[in-house]
Amino acid sequence: MLALHGTKKRSMIVGVLCDVFNVMMYAAPLTIMAKVIKTKSVKYMPFWLSLANFLNGLAWTTYALIHPFDIYVLVSNGIGVVSGIVQLMLYACYFSNKGEDKDDGDLELKPTGGHEIEVSSNGRNAAS
Repeated sequence: MLALHGTKKRSMIVGVLCDVFNVMMYAAPLTIMAKVIKTKSVKYMPFWLSLANFLNGLAWTTYALIHPFDIYVLVSNGIGVVSGIVQLMLYACYFSNKGEDKDDGDLELKPTGGHEIEVSSNGRNAAS
C-alpha cells in the first residue's frame, strides 16, 4: 500500500500476479504431455484432473464474460480452458493404451514373499 498509490495500480499488480500463478497452475499438468506422447500411454495423466482443469477454466471464463468484464480473470482462465482441451484431446488420442503391460523404467514395489508373519491363537506374533 505504501509503494503503489491508488486502487487502479494495485489492482493491476495483483491481477497480473494472480494471472501468472493461475497460468502456472493450468499448465502444470501439460508437463506430462511429452511422456504421454513418447509412451503412447495415458497411464501418468489422470483423466479426472484434466476434466476438472477444463471445467474450472470454463466456469471462470464464463464468469469473466457474464459478470462485469474482468480481463484478469478472463486471460488466465481462458488459457486454462485451452490447456484443458489440449489435455482432454491428448487423453482421447491415447486412451485405448493405458500402458499397464509396458515397463518404461519406473520402479514398482512388489512383495518378495520372503518374510511372513503369523499370529498365533494367543495373540503373539510368530515369524516364519
